[in-house]
Amino acid sequence: MQKTHLKSGLAGLLMLAAGSLANAAEHATPREARALFDQAVKYLQANGPEQAWSAFNNKKGPFVKKDLYVYVIDRQGVYVANGAAPDSLIGLKVLDTVDAAGEPLFRQMIAVTEKQEEASIRYVWLNRKSNRVEPKVAWVHRDGEYILGVGYYAPRATADDARQLLDKASAAIKQQGMAKALSSFNDPRGAFVHDDLYVFAVNLKSGKFEAHGMNPKWTGTDAHDLHDVEGHSLVKEMLSLAKSKGEGTVDYVWRNPVTNAVEKKRTFVRRENGSLIGVGFYTE
Repeated sequence: MQKTHLKSGLAGLLMLAAGSLANAAEHATPREARALFDQAVKYLQANGPEQAWSAFNNKKGPFVKKDLYVYVIDRQGVYVANGAAPDSLIGLKVLDTVDAAGEPLFRQMIAVTEKQEEASIRYVWLNRKSNRVEPKVAWVHRDGEYILGVGYYAPRATADDARQLLDKASAAIKQQGMAKALSSFNDPRGAFVHDDLYVFAVNLKSGKFEAHGMNPKWTGTDAHDLHDVEGHSLVKEMLSLAKSKGEGTVDYVWRNPVTNAVEKKRTFVRRENGSLIGVGFYTE
């Protein structure tokens, strides 16, 4: 019983520390998190552990941005750096601390970097800003005996967000022409890819992808035989719906590019200038 209380106390301390930072800061995007992660890895490699820990532990330094911060544990699960709460967390052993779903978060970080230097993990954590337990994603990097990480709360687009992006894509086709609009849809860093939302387009006659914001390399490939993980022939249904009714919705299961988990998805599709365009959102 005492051990259980200790684990619960550690988890509460960690969530409170991260939550206090989130309360005082704007929500960061996945791209911002990735940029901070890359910056921290390069800094560690260029300057060594002692200087890096000092920089990462500076709450007013360049490694604390919005609700993002860099943390580092050693392979025994002891914090050596944590930009959210260095005063209370440095030296704390968190090896057996679990996330809000009871999963051994720090053991997972150590295990996943045993065979590879860099990886991403998904867990659930209390977001003090929303006061809800939410999915979180972290990139982790092993450097010798240390594991460095940067995590962010996985964004969840809504049905309205998806509809608005689809309307924006339709407007782009009408205002800019098909070729220019498709080029914009295919830009992973452009205005038509936002968090877990992106635009895709399929030619109604050929059935080939004309654009795919998350996987531009699919452009020119046949979309007819694309199935979800349950074997659902989703693109055929989308094409049939666009041809017969002009627009509608299709439900299926798909990998979320933000959380890297297979989730239920609903996509709004529309016939536009001889093409099917679509935007989907994850419903769980």
